[in-house]
Formats: sequence, C-alpha cells, structure tokens
Amino acid sequence: MILYNKKSTLIKKNENLDYKDIDLLRKFITDQGKILSRRSTGLTAKQQKRLTKSIKKARILALLPFLNKD
Repeated sequence: MILYNKKSTLIKKNENLDYKDIDLLRKFITDQGKILSRRSTGLTAKQQKRLTKSIKKARILALLPFLNKD
C-alpha cells in the first residue's frame, strides 16, 4: 500500500479560485507544468475541478505557460 503525503489545503472552503491569481495557481503546478493530483494537494473534488478550470483558462490567456522549457 502506498501512502501519500497530503498537503494542507491552501484554499479555504468558501474561497473563490480566480484565474488571475497566478501565485496561488503556481503552487498547484509541477516544474514540468502538470497540474497536481487531488490526492497530493488534499483538495475536495469540487475544488479540484475549479482549480483545473482556472489553470486552463490562465494558460489560454497566456498568464501561465503550457510547458516549462528549461
């Protein structure tokens, strides 16, 4: 059995996720630019869906990169 280290959630229950808040969204993205899983972030399913939609919207508007080329 694999145990995952759950992070404390950085988002409050009633807090709105906004695609303009880039500093908050970068905490949920890996170095490669992938969105972290719900298991590793400790978010609820509803929060994870909102997070994913706001990250994708920020990528389309060029606020976040699709890939981190280093």
